[in-house]
Amino acid sequence: MNVLIIEDEKPSARRLQRMLERLDVTVNIMLHSVEESIEWFQNNEHPKLIFLDIQLSDGLSFEIFETVTINSAIIFTTAFDEYALQAFKLNSIDYLLKPIDEDELIAAVNKYKARTPNKEAIQFNFDDIKKLLTNPVERDYKKRFTTKIGQHIKMIAVDEVECFYSENKGTYAHTIEGRDYLLDTTLEELEGELNPEVFFRVSRKFYININAIKDIISYTNSRLQLKLESYKDQDVIVARERVKDFKVWLG
Repeated sequence: MNVLIIEDEKPSARRLQRMLERLDVTVNIMLHSVEESIEWFQNNEHPKLIFLDIQLSDGLSFEIFETVTINSAIIFTTAFDEYALQAFKLNSIDYLLKPIDEDELIAAVNKYKARTPNKEAIQFNFDDIKKLLTNPVERDYKKRFTTKIGQHIKMIAVDEVECFYSENKGTYAHTIEGRDYLLDTTLEELEGELNPEVFFRVSRKFYININAIKDIISYTNSRLQLKLESYKDQDVIVARERVKDFKVWLG
């Protein structure tokens, strides 16, 4: 089976590759950006199956298909909201929400092996999908979190959170009052729960509330440093691969 992974986070790509190898599926090549993928597709024989992340470091992966005609079968690997994904799930082999579950990966690979795709079955309306991503299905995002303090349960309104951050394998909410609360969740799980107009994941460690940004400063290696209203414990740095999307997010 001729298989390709398109994923900008190299550790995630390698993890998926190892999971596939345990299923006797050999990954022939891994690509990590829109630009790299376009160049590769223009100069190489296309694979039978693509594992495709949606948001790459230099844009949405659908930009690849605006430049190159590709009829490969596709399994999405994404952290995007499952409600939007349901709108086009029938047009793909399958989709896998990150972090990828091994049982779901097995089911997706078996689904691909069980069908004999023809060109009509695997044609994707990428314009419609792109509209869903830029104009996502309206939904209710999480409005509050709870945390246990001694024998008490405290409610934390999302609007009161300056940032969410990970530290020592824990996930914390830092509020406008300058308090830090340990939450029973992960930053990955927060991706589908927070309003993307208000919160942005600037790095592997931080989710930032746009209303909490006090200053933005140029930093080394084409990165940005953020000063928040009350959070002072660590430097909040926008990762280099997220700077472009961060600037778009700011409007």
